[in-house]
Amino acid sequence: MQFFQKEIRLRSYRRGFHLITSQVLDAIPEIRQINIGQLQVFIKHTSASLTINENADPTVRDDFESHMNKMVPEDQPYYKHTFEGSDDMPAHIKASLMGTSVQIPITNGQLNLGIWQGIYLCEHRDRASGRQLVLTAFGN
Repeated sequence: MQFFQKEIRLRSYRRGFHLITSQVLDAIPEIRQINIGQLQVFIKHTSASLTINENADPTVRDDFESHMNKMVPEDQPYYKHTFEGSDDMPAHIKASLMGTSVQIPITNGQLNLGIWQGIYLCEHRDRASGRQLVLTAFGN
């Protein structure tokens, strides 16, 4: 079994949901050496998250952002963790709801995603800096 691991820093993204599949693939070309395996993408932050969803229609990403903002609104009187701004605690909640990692099968040297699937960076802060990802590919 082969193992490859890289840590990358994404550029800063505005708040919202962003396709990052191509950045991930560019950063770890070693997946081409794996016939059967897995790629895990892990984000090293508590106010951003990762998910897999629609990669074609950008309105899906807009709708994700709108829904998450309604589901986890800012400026709630019961939030105590507000030192970094009104988007801080909601960003932590959203990140926990969405998750910190995605795992994708590798088949014949390629990610085995569905035709309409892509990896999203879910940026939950208004003024976030670049985000760190750990990419781990393994298999035969």
